[in-house]
Amino acid sequence: MAGNLKATAKTFFGVAFLLTALGISESAAQSRGGDRPGQFDFYVLSLSWSPTFCAAQSGGRNDQQCGTDKDFGFIGHGLWPQYERGFPDSCDTNGQDRVPRALGEQLFDIMPSMGLIGHEWRKHGSCSGLSQRAYFSRLREAFQKVQIPADIAKGDKAVTLSADQIEEKFVAANPGLSRRGIAASCDGNQLEEIRICLTKTLQFRDCAEIDRGGCRIGQITIPPGR
Repeated sequence: MAGNLKATAKTFFGVAFLLTALGISESAAQSRGGDRPGQFDFYVLSLSWSPTFCAAQSGGRNDQQCGTDKDFGFIGHGLWPQYERGFPDSCDTNGQDRVPRALGEQLFDIMPSMGLIGHEWRKHGSCSGLSQRAYFSRLREAFQKVQIPADIAKGDKAVTLSADQIEEKFVAANPGLSRRGIAASCDGNQLEEIRICLTKTLQFRDCAEIDRGGCRIGQITIPPGR
């Protein structure tokens, strides 16, 4: 019996040592095994540059966002609950997976697709601990908090910049945002998204993992809107 207890203790402390060496807390490791709504550290607001999406083959089939009468710039891709390392996804919503169209339509000015709205709720919003209505209200609040740099928002001609230059423009336009709390992602050599880290109360904050994941190619083209 004593031998079994000693072996169990040795295994426990061995696992704890391994998690510590990897920089992963025991609670974080448990969360990754079963993500639960409301248990996360911060949000990432993901803003997608619509002209890049619409120029791609998949975008060409999306008339709601990419029709000839549409001229979206940045749209709300999502508001993603995050851990300091990794993120929860597809949490249990007690069967509330479908977003009613009446609710989705209220978001079409910033998130012009029921498919996208439904996907974002199931994968990310479900882990926020909020109701559907409260989650999308929080997403809109986050979207409105971020000021788009004027020369990017205009979007009437293609612009080529480095990721660092794009991020610096956002930092300059948003007091409190730092270079350690934003990342520009790219699709090939074109701007895909801007990802900005926010606290649960939607204040700007740093986020090392997101910052490291940004695009670092020499030059990124920002395609013009129509």
